[in-house]
Amino acid sequence: MKILTVAIPCYNSEEYMRKAIDHALVGGEDVEVLVIDDGSTDGTLEIARDYERRYPGVVRAIHQENKGHGGAVNTGLREAKGIYYKVCDSDDYLDYDSYIKVLDVLRKVITGPTTLDVLISNYIYDKQGAKKKRMMRYVGSFPENRVFTWDEMERPLNAHRYVLMHSLTYRTELLREFGFKLPEHCFYVDNLVAFTPFIYVKTLYYLNVPLYRYFIGREDQSVNEEVMIRRIDQQLKVTRLMIDSYRPDLVKKKNQAGVLTHYLTIIMVVSTILLLRMDTEESLKMKKDLWEYLKKKDLFLYLRIRHSFLGRMINMPGEAGRKFVVNGYRLTQKFYGFN
Repeated sequence: MKILTVAIPCYNSEEYMRKAIDHALVGGEDVEVLVIDDGSTDGTLEIARDYERRYPGVVRAIHQENKGHGGAVNTGLREAKGIYYKVCDSDDYLDYDSYIKVLDVLRKVITGPTTLDVLISNYIYDKQGAKKKRMMRYVGSFPENRVFTWDEMERPLNAHRYVLMHSLTYRTELLREFGFKLPEHCFYVDNLVAFTPFIYVKTLYYLNVPLYRYFIGREDQSVNEEVMIRRIDQQLKVTRLMIDSYRPDLVKKKNQAGVLTHYLTIIMVVSTILLLRMDTEESLKMKKDLWEYLKKKDLFLYLRIRHSFLGRMINMPGEAGRKFVVNGYRLTQKFYGFN
C-alpha cells in the first residue's frame, strides 16, 4: 500500500527535474513517484526511465502526448495508487524534513477513525536571487496538528494569505469521487486544484511546516508577469472555470464559503490587475466583461467579492484609480517577492 503519490508533471525539464525527483524519493517505499513526461522534445523521458530502472516499485515513468500541465495532473490522478495525492512541479521540490513529518501524519491518519480529505502545509516563495524567502503560513486561521472540520476554523484568511496547490495534499478518492478533471492545453489550472476540491472537502489538517519550495525566476515561467499578460486569455478562461465550478448548494459551511470566496477574490484581483496593466481599450472591456460574467453566474457571490476590500480597491473609477491600483500592486509585489 502506498500512502502518498507524488505526481511530477514534466515538459522539457531535463535541466532541473532531478531535484524534484530526488527530494520526492525521500519518502521511500511508502511513496510512489509518477514522473509524467508531457510530450517533451528533450531528454526528459530518458531521465524519467532511468529513475524508474533505479527505483523499481517507487518511480514510474509515464509518457503521453502533449496535453499541458492539466493533462499531466489528470494522468497522475488516474494512475495514482497512493491514498493521498500531491502535485510537485518539475522546477520545484519538497523540503526533506517537512516531507518526513507530512508522511508521519498521513500514516497516523489512515489508521485512525476519521477520514482526512486534505492536509494543508506551508510553502516558500523560492525566488531566484532573493536573500529572504517568503513563507506562506496559516497560523491563527487553521487549528494545528489535528483533524478539524470547517466549523472549527479559527478565523478567516486575510488578504495576503491564500491557499495554493503547493499547500495541498488531497485524499485521492475524494478527487476521483466528484470527477475532478483539469482542462488540457491550458496554463494556470493549478488555481482549479486549489479551488474546486474545497467544495467537497469536509475534514482538514494543518501541519505548520514548509513542505513545498515554489521556485520563481525563469524568464519563460508561466507565472512571469509578462508571460501572463501574453496568455491573458488562458488566465481569464481559468477564472471563468472557477466561477462555473462554484456550487452554493454544496457549500453549506460559513468558513468553507469564506475560504472559497477569498481565493476566487484573489484570482479576480490578479486577472483584473493584469488587464489594467495592459491598459488598452480592449483590455478594459475584458475587465468589465469578466465582472459581468461573475454577476450573471452568481449575484450573491459577485456582491461578496465586489464589495470586499480588495474588490472595491481594484475597481476604483477613472484613469487615476487604475494607476493607483497598479502602483499598489507593485508595492505588494515587491514586498512579497512574487512575479
